[in-house]
Amino acid sequence: MKATTQLRQMLASDQLIVAPFVLNALHARIAEDVGHHAVYMTGAGTAAERGFPDVGLITMTEMVSNAKYIADAVNIPVICDADTGYGNPLNVHRTVREYESAGVAAIHLEDQVFPKKCGFFAGKQVVPITDHVQKIRAALDARTDPDFVIIARCDAYAVNGWEDTVERCRAYREAGADLVFVDGIKSQDDIQRYAADLGDVPRMYNGDLATTQKMQDLGYKIMICGSTIWLIYKQVRAAYEELMTDGMVDPDRYGTRWDVASVLGLDAIYELEKKYGVQDVGTDVAALAAAQAVQMAADAAVPAPADD
Repeated sequence: MKATTQLRQMLASDQLIVAPFVLNALHARIAEDVGHHAVYMTGAGTAAERGFPDVGLITMTEMVSNAKYIADAVNIPVICDADTGYGNPLNVHRTVREYESAGVAAIHLEDQVFPKKCGFFAGKQVVPITDHVQKIRAALDARTDPDFVIIARCDAYAVNGWEDTVERCRAYREAGADLVFVDGIKSQDDIQRYAADLGDVPRMYNGDLATTQKMQDLGYKIMICGSTIWLIYKQVRAAYEELMTDGMVDPDRYGTRWDVASVLGLDAIYELEKKYGVQDVGTDVAALAAAQAVQMAADAAVPAPADD
């Protein structure tokens, strides 16, 4: 089943769609491996992996490239940040076609001016409601797969207040957006008000202020969460500091190369090698598997150093 159709069927159910943040294809494979039914490609994370803060410095080409790697790596729907659509409604038209071709199931388009900023950063500005309505219309016209989901993101809360946010969300929904997404929610009161004032509109929430069960009880359709970037930052920084101060990183901090290779499908590669008669310089697949088992046992006894 197409990823877009999978997502549509999930949206038609009463179950909240929980999509953890992923920065890359490896994170997506891990999320799928532990049982998640969708993932969210974060724009902030995509920017961070290229060494930039989330202030509109990443191009559509870079975002779509990351989206394609992620979508190709998993069999579950990928929901993607598509920023402002990278220009006017004509740019939005191309943006939708590019993301759709990349194999993702949904994108969200925000009503900030271009270049944008992270929804939680100071200095955001938003375009007039009518401008973003035209972008939503262009997005709907551009999609070739009717199951491809268009989410209208609203960043007006921190700029113009809540009443303008509600007005915008209703206008975007009336224009045909499949869901609305108010970014910049910062409190439990915000979550409750979002659910109360837009209770008749399919809603997406970004954050970790409440459990998935609570968000489902409040009628939200999608929750993107996981704080992956911040988790990675803290854990990797702590490991690097430990290496600096202690001369080594506690092996309990990390898994083995085999853990990662397994998630990435190494066993399937071995099967394909067997099927097509591919061998390593006189070494057959059985020998490779035996050597791997020996190495895994050795790793379990004395963990190997991390790869470069």
